[in-house]
Amino acid sequence: MSAIPYLLQFTEVGSEAIGYIASTQYARHVPFKIKRVFWTYGTPQQVQRGQHANKATEEVLVALTGSITAETDNGKNRQTFVLDAPTKGLYIPAMCWTNLQFSEGTIGLCLASTDFDDADYIRDYAVFQRMATHIAL
Repeated sequence: MSAIPYLLQFTEVGSEAIGYIASTQYARHVPFKIKRVFWTYGTPQQVQRGQHANKATEEVLVALTGSITAETDNGKNRQTFVLDAPTKGLYIPAMCWTNLQFSEGTIGLCLASTDFDDADYIRDYAVFQRMATHIAL
């Protein structure tokens, strides 16, 4: 059975007077060893990102600025999450289709469990559905 996406809350320290730091310092915040970090920026509001699933890669997505609406589908459950604070992250398990909508000026940070490998990506939703149904059996 496929894992279910869920929200994470990161540790935050600081104050309005000096600013804040949000951290993944404690292992319980990220359920995998981080191998890759990347960020997305300059995405026009009318562009939908994501539109894929990963066969093996797990991710945590954070909106450092702005907001990201994430629609997820693990083959059994569809959920919508709004990432609108840098202390909030979305755990995206392997075999979870995502569609992402960025607000104007959003910078999205992604922590990934694997190095990039194009063969890990499923970019056709119908193929994903067949694979997800097979895994759920």
